[in-house]
Amino acid sequence: MAFVPTAPEDHYTLISADCHAGGSHDQYREHLDPAFRDDFDAWRGEYRNPFRDLGDQRKLRNWDDELRMGQQEADGVVGEVVFPNTVPPFFPSFVLFAPPPRPEEYEHRRAGVQAHNRWLVEWCGRFPDRRAGIGQIFLNDVDDAIADARWIADQGLRGGVLLPNVAPDCTWVKPLHHPDHEPLWAELEQLGLPVNVHGGTGVPDYGATPASMLLYIVEVPFYAQRPLVQLLLAGVFERHPGLKLVVTESGADWLPPLLARLDAVLDQIRTTGATGEIRYGSDSVLPRSATEYVQQNVWMGVSQPGPGDLAARAVMGHDRFMWGSDYPHDEGTAPFTRQGLQALMHDMDPAEVHRLVAGNAAQLYGFDLDALAPVAARFGPTVADIATPLGDLPDDANDALRKAASAA
Repeated sequence: MAFVPTAPEDHYTLISADCHAGGSHDQYREHLDPAFRDDFDAWRGEYRNPFRDLGDQRKLRNWDDELRMGQQEADGVVGEVVFPNTVPPFFPSFVLFAPPPRPEEYEHRRAGVQAHNRWLVEWCGRFPDRRAGIGQIFLNDVDDAIADARWIADQGLRGGVLLPNVAPDCTWVKPLHHPDHEPLWAELEQLGLPVNVHGGTGVPDYGATPASMLLYIVEVPFYAQRPLVQLLLAGVFERHPGLKLVVTESGADWLPPLLARLDAVLDQIRTTGATGEIRYGSDSVLPRSATEYVQQNVWMGVSQPGPGDLAARAVMGHDRFMWGSDYPHDEGTAPFTRQGLQALMHDMDPAEVHRLVAGNAAQLYGFDLDALAPVAARFGPTVADIATPLGDLPDDANDALRKAASAA
């Protein structure tokens, strides 16, 4: 039976399904395997930070508990699912956008994400009720990936694992639909870990041309959808009905038309064994529709949702949609989360609002709503506040709030 949370009578408990954090290089060095520290010191000496928000005081939001908790509470958020954000040891670029390591980089890059994972266990452990950390793995070696996933589960990182999104020009790691990954899917299903894919990943190298960033911004939504499509069409969801795939910060309005197309293709193959001149073997025939597999295996973590994203619940299931703030990114809802929720959800049933901003994430990621209730009573928005239509925008409204207001 689908989980139906009880509507709160006073304050909402806001759990963001999309937040980011990471350690400083000094902190990562402490958590790095000592065998790699000399190499790390040499790498760090050559490293030049290209990201403004990791080079000024804003970087402190990634690891400073007092600063971060103060800003989150002021924004009404009391629980967070935590994706990585800073640059781990030996990474060539921002952690989410870096391609999978090449064979000659693998040993050092894996040591780097293991340092991040150790840091994350310690960092989440300071507020275990309020932080669900997501550990990192690589797909270069399936046995290593399984070992790292087991470590993540054993250490209580209940956010699960961040699945690398393999770009089409990455020829040194097998694509997600490849049968060689099958032992990993079986292990992740057995462990019960959420398997997270984050938007902005899996894009090819566009090179340095005047159109590069335009191509990136236009095509990045397509690449964010590929993991879901590849796992579904490869039969992973058929073989592993308990696998939990989460697609985060990629919106949700694209899902209904995609599923309609996939449903039609799969139905035609089941019926005729062909699409046009292409014929398929029995191993390509899936017994159920794409929509059914999504309702069985997939959750969506939707940051800065709009009406089209909310409408997608009718297809994916109301228990599969999770709201996200994208803190501490500049494009996120903070510090106007309350106003953004007013703009989009003021006319919704409080029970449904609670499901979207707390209940679904609590169920998937293991948050204890009773444990969060006292802090939510202090900092969370009231039911009456969110039920009040948004009035005039504040003069300093950010882009996320302006988007929510215009969409409403």
